[in-house]
Amino acid sequence: MIQKIYHVKRNGRDGWKGVMEHSKHSPVTGDNKQDVINKTIAMAKCHSRCSVVIHRIDGSIQEEYSFPRSAS
Repeated sequence: MIQKIYHVKRNGRDGWKGVMEHSKHSPVTGDNKQDVINKTIAMAKCHSRCSVVIHRIDGSIQEEYSFPRSAS
């Protein structure tokens, strides 16, 4: 099964967006980074295999979450 990857990154100068890799459509947008992260993660949890990559303002990777989380 193919893993879907979402990225949370800057949307212009003032906002943030959650976008699926290789897609031009941004299903989640907003002014507050944490709100966009939370909504993107909630959307990602609907898929059987998915990652959410959080970017800093400069575009570098801040952190990454994978779903489902492995049982440890």
